[in-house]
Amino acid sequence: MDLTEGTAQEKLARSKKMMLWFGIGSLIMSFAALISAFIVSRTREDWLTDFQLPRAFTISVFIILISSVSLILAKTALKQNKLKLVTLWLVLTLVLGIMFVYSQLAGFSEFIQSGLYFTGPTSNVTISFIYIIAIAHLLHVIAGLICLVVVIYNHYKQKYNAHNMLGFELAANFWHFVDILWLALFLFLYFFRYII
Repeated sequence: MDLTEGTAQEKLARSKKMMLWFGIGSLIMSFAALISAFIVSRTREDWLTDFQLPRAFTISVFIILISSVSLILAKTALKQNKLKLVTLWLVLTLVLGIMFVYSQLAGFSEFIQSGLYFTGPTSNVTISFIYIIAIAHLLHVIAGLICLVVVIYNHYKQKYNAHNMLGFELAANFWHFVDILWLALFLFLYFFRYII
């Protein structure tokens, strides 16, 4: 389909979706750079090869994946015009997102209790990289939570329906992206120590 075809509203929707995908592409490149730096740094003498990821990070994977499912269920309910169900699934997604943030903070706390700090005399380049990667992702989750709050507010104002869900779709796509990103980052960090 020609991108110049369609109504003004359809063109606007396509341009907003394209902007989101460009943004996601740039985020992928940013995290790829962090992962590349992590891989290259493994040749350092002070590299920690037997690190353990916090248990809370593992729990956070399941929390964020469930949040993606609840958001899919919200979208399905919206397409069926079941507005109360949409509200339920959206609020559940938001609560799960907040639980994810809490679990990440609990993971940082586990590191600190083990004596592994971001900086300072007891810090280590390996753990510092994990902090940076997790915090960078966490900031994007917080951006996703803000998007979810906006979607819940707009849903409350009845701005979405089966034929008008652009803002909903944009927020959902971003949320699914940060979910998949955390899964990929977690698996990389978890298995990396076994392949070096």
